[in-house]
Order: sequence, then structure tokens, then C-alpha cells
Amino acid sequence: MGFRFRKSFKIAPGVRWNVRLRGSSLSIGGRGATLNVSKRGTPATYSIPGTGISYSKKISGPAQHTRTVTPEAVTPDADALGIPFITWRRAIAV
Repeated sequence: MGFRFRKSFKIAPGVRWNVRLRGSSLSIGGRGATLNVSKRGTPATYSIPGTGISYSKKISGPAQHTRTVTPEAVTPDADALGIPFITWRRAIAV
């Protein structure tokens, strides 16, 4: 396990600024519904306070990583031997 750092500052009622080693985010809302805005995306979290039950859904953000095979992913040497060579690429949603 590595060390973690997190600090949260209350900006206004219902608005918090969260600081971590890899970046910061802004949380808007309170008990029951929260929107978290950061460079990684914007998830919305809904919960039933006091129960530990919650639901989170990413409503915007960067595309997810997916596996794709492209023609240039097969090298000439591997193709001559009949061995497929697969690389990982990041798919961009349009």
C-alpha cells in the first residue's frame, strides 16, 4: 500500500474543493446528491443518507480505454510467421 494525501476545503455551503497529489476537484451538493467536477470527468452520485447505499454515474469526461486491432498492429515479421501481434490503443468517442 502506498501513501495517500487528500485535503478538502469548504468554499461555500454545499461546495467543497478537494485536493489530492494527482490533482484537484470541486464537489457540489450535499447529503443525498453530489456532483464532482475534475479533469477526469464529472460523476454524479446519489445516495440514501445513513444506509451506505449509493449509485454513481459518470455524466461526462474522457473516453474509456477499449481494445482495438488495427492493420499496422500486425508486424511484417510476425505476419510472415503467422503470429498475430496485437497492440492496445485508446479509442476516442465521437
